[in-house]
Amino acid sequence: MKVIAAVLTSTLLMGAVYAQSPDPATSSAMMKSDAKREAAVEKHIKALHASLKITAAEESQWANVAQTMRSSAKELDAAIDKRKASLNSATAVDNLNAYGDIAQAHVDSVKKLAAAFGPLYSSMSDDQKKLADEVFAQRGHAEKKVTQAMN
Repeated sequence: MKVIAAVLTSTLLMGAVYAQSPDPATSSAMMKSDAKREAAVEKHIKALHASLKITAAEESQWANVAQTMRSSAKELDAAIDKRKASLNSATAVDNLNAYGDIAQAHVDSVKKLAAAFGPLYSSMSDDQKKLADEVFAQRGHAEKKVTQAMN
């Protein structure tokens, strides 16, 4: 579960940086922001694939994990974009509810990713599992650095 939480925490942290923008984005700027987030997710997926040393035999299970990560990121982005679109007219209660929607999207994503990652993790060699455990144990610290660099 720590592995799954680390993956989605990084996605949430990247999304939270954009969600806290004080100025509402125009439609064009939001599309650029979405493209930037999609590129970041793809980069994250590729790096994770390499770090976990996914084998050819594991590719079909990995594809499911990667697709789950993409779908989860889009759902989180939608919640973030919805909040951004209402910043000018949102009340304190609206903002709390919007953050609740973002948090719920994150929780839902963690559960979906756990379901997708579990079979892959189970099929990994002991060395890969150990590597995965190590990669994800350090992931949160690396994401803090990425988030700080984005500010």
